[in-house]
Formats: sequence, C-alpha cells, structure tokens
Amino acid sequence: SGPQSRVQLIILGVAQDAGYPQAGCYKPHCMPAWRDPSKQRLATSLAVIEHQNKVKYLFEATPDIKTQLFRLHEIAPDEQYSLAGVFLTHAHMGHYTGLMHFGREAMGSQNLPVYAMPKMSSFLTNNGPWQQLVKLGNIKLKPLADGQPTKLSAQLSVVPVKVPHRDEYSETVGYKIIGPNKTALFIPDIDKWQKWKLSIAEQIKQVDFALLDATFFANGELPNRDMSEVPHPFVEESMQLLNTLSDEQKAKVIFIHFNHSNPLLIENSHAQQQVRKNGFSFANEGMMLDL
Repeated sequence: SGPQSRVQLIILGVAQDAGYPQAGCYKPHCMPAWRDPSKQRLATSLAVIEHQNKVKYLFEATPDIKTQLFRLHEIAPDEQYSLAGVFLTHAHMGHYTGLMHFGREAMGSQNLPVYAMPKMSSFLTNNGPWQQLVKLGNIKLKPLADGQPTKLSAQLSVVPVKVPHRDEYSETVGYKIIGPNKTALFIPDIDKWQKWKLSIAEQIKQVDFALLDATFFANGELPNRDMSEVPHPFVEESMQLLNTLSDEQKAKVIFIHFNHSNPLLIENSHAQQQVRKNGFSFANEGMMLDL
C-alpha cells in the first residue's frame, strides 16, 4: 500500500475534559503550564485521516476543538481533505461541547455528519443550545448501535462499544477504529475495568493499539479524598491488571485522558518512568499511528 492508501490516526489532545491546566487550579502542578503555554495540554481527541479518499474524521468534539481543527488542518489541509464526520463517546463536557463551533455563531457548517448513540442523539435533539445545530442543519445526526460497524469506506470502519460510566445524559461508548492493516481501540472514559462485561486484556489482544482511560494515576491524587470510589481505573490498577500480558501485548497500551493532577502530564516524571518500565506507553499530542 503506497502512501495514498494510508489511513492515519493522529492524537490531538491527551487531557481530561477540563484540559491542563484546569480552570481555577493554581496549585504547584498546574502553575508551570500557566506560565509556559508549551506545557499546556488539550482535551482528549483523535483524528483519523484517510488519504486515498481525502477525508478526515474527528473523535470527540472538545472545548479545544478550534485548536484541534487547526492542527488537523496543518496535517490534512481543509482545501484538500473534507471533515466527513465527528464521532462522540458521551455527553460529558470535554467530549461534545465543541459542537458549538459548528453552529451559526461560528463555522456555520452544513450537514456535518455527527455519529452518536441513541441517548446521545436524543440529548442533542431535545436540549438547547445543541438542538439548534440539528434544526438549522449545521450537523446531521447519524445513528450508531452497540457493536454494529459503521463502514466509512472500503478501508475504514468504526464500531462503538458500550462501557459503564456515569451516564447522566447519554450512554457511553468507546470505539474500535478498523483501518486497512491495523485496529485501534479508544476508551477515554470507563468506570472500572471490572464493571465491564468484556475483558480488557482480551480486547487488547484483538487490536493493535489500545488508547485507554488514564484519568488518574493512583489513589490519593485528589487531596482529602479516598478515591477508591472514583469511577475511573487508576493507571496503577490498569498496569496491575494487565501485568500478566506478554511484552508484545503491553506495548499496544497507550494511556490517555489525564486529569490535571495526573503526573503523566509532567515530562520525565516518576509516573512516566514507571509506565515505560512496565512496558506500557502514554499518549502525546501529535502522536501518529498507521492503521
């Protein structure tokens, strides 16, 4: 397959919904990023570029979508590549509120396909300000069903996979993104691996890349709070759970979606060294994977 048939996945953001640094956080771990914008990180988002058909897709519409669309444009320019769809995982702030930029006050998109599960679609259709996007035809909702592939082209399919999470407004999914040669699993938010009907270890074996929820690194990260009830797998827990996998399987795991308190955001932190030492890796903005 020549460069034209390439399907590439690009990581456009690695932080939890609120980004890094987080609004109102002036603690020592956030201050370096306020002082030095190069240390700032955007909310978690991926893009998939299909070079042959000159299209690009976005996974998550984050509050940082402006910058993310620009970074995507620098790799796959708007004049040559059309934005052919946005896939949403759920209705938490960092994952869908960027849709506002497709509206009348901003880009004024026309019929941009937005792929969403039934409750997510219903939420967007029935609540302001999102319903205006639907009513004015800025976005066109495309239905998804758990485990059902959406075939985008001969060489790209996307499969939503339901996961347990705090579902106040919508269900929550991860995605399997199936390219011509490789498959990526993207699960930015899940309560705990043990609560899922599927085994994460088995899922990793079926894919080439696994971009997994790493909101918090360890218990004790949020001050004055026992976090054992916090609905996210700690990176320490995930590494423990997956430590029996072979080195080859561990190498597929790329941790993502870091809360502002997560030391994986800090270059060469002890946490980063631990993850590497255990055979796993962590996402960086601009990271590219060939699918």
